[in-house]
Amino acid sequence: MTTVLITGASAGLGAAFARGFAAKGCHLVLVARDKERLEAQAAALADSYGVACEVLVADLLDPVQCRVVEERLADAARPVDMLVNNAGFGLPAPFPYSPVEDEERMLDLLVRVPMRLAHAVVPGLRERRRGAVLNVSSVAGLLPTGTYGAAKAWVTAFSESLRVDLAPYGVRVLAVVPGFTRTEFQERAGMDVSALKESVWLDADDVVARALRDLALRRPLSVTGWRYRAYAQAVRHLPRHLVATRMARTRRPPAGV
Repeated sequence: MTTVLITGASAGLGAAFARGFAAKGCHLVLVARDKERLEAQAAALADSYGVACEVLVADLLDPVQCRVVEERLADAARPVDMLVNNAGFGLPAPFPYSPVEDEERMLDLLVRVPMRLAHAVVPGLRERRRGAVLNVSSVAGLLPTGTYGAAKAWVTAFSESLRVDLAPYGVRVLAVVPGFTRTEFQERAGMDVSALKESVWLDADDVVARALRDLALRRPLSVTGWRYRAYAQAVRHLPRHLVATRMARTRRPPAGV
């Protein structure tokens, strides 16, 4: 039976990935900080889909707790077949208007943590010559969109590189590149998204459904929605200086600065 470990599994895209894999009959290892919410999620999934759901409560920004997750991923006696690096958060203000400590925490969670978790799981996947790593990136990583976008650009580049390295071993790697998605992400980050049109929003379950299809097709990237797919194609081919100039016009410092 396939076992999938998902970080940030208690809400948003992480919870949607848990539903998507549970519907396919996969056993789950759910990782998040909120014990009560995580246990409720595990119970609901086990009841609805009849799959085993292991709860692993961990703050991935704590090195000790992160190592516990790494050890679970590397446990040959209880092999994990797929890793979904989903945990993350954003900041409400562009660089350098957020505290540098918050910038460091975001960078750690978006870059250091997925690198360490991938490093823990990949040897087993390579030895067994099967499995997958899914890294949740963002369309923000395709553009000059501050430190969040820079971190997500790393996630996409890391995924594409890892995919090449692991292809000879039959291990799949997918960068999931969503646009604006209806989750708690924006509210938790304190972002004002009231000006965004309804048409730009994606549903988390749709993002996951597309990702699982693209994973099965062994594609390198998964982008949901024709608008975002067109957007991704455009920014990859437009001159970078034009893209940067346009993005600069949309960014403003916080009020009062």
